[in-house]
Amino acid sequence: MSEERVTSQPADSAGTTHTTVIREGGSSGTGIIIAVVLLIAVVAGIYLFSQNSASENAKNNAIADAASNVSSAANKVGNAAEDTANKAAN
Repeated sequence: MSEERVTSQPADSAGTTHTTVIREGGSSGTGIIIAVVLLIAVVAGIYLFSQNSASENAKNNAIADAASNVSSAANKVGNAAEDTANKAAN
């Protein structure tokens, strides 16, 4: 809430009156600063969450690729064993 004080001094020899108006307690910008800090916090939270999701996806893709490579290797071993068994039977 704003407080206003008015001070008047009597007229001097030239006949002019001096009036001083002092306003105190106006908005100091605190609300704007808090809003900016909250906005930065929200943007940072969204950024960190998206980075975490990207990391999860990368980890899941790496696991899927490794499983695919293991499956391929197992098929090759199985084919080699079958070829060896066929050659031994002949």
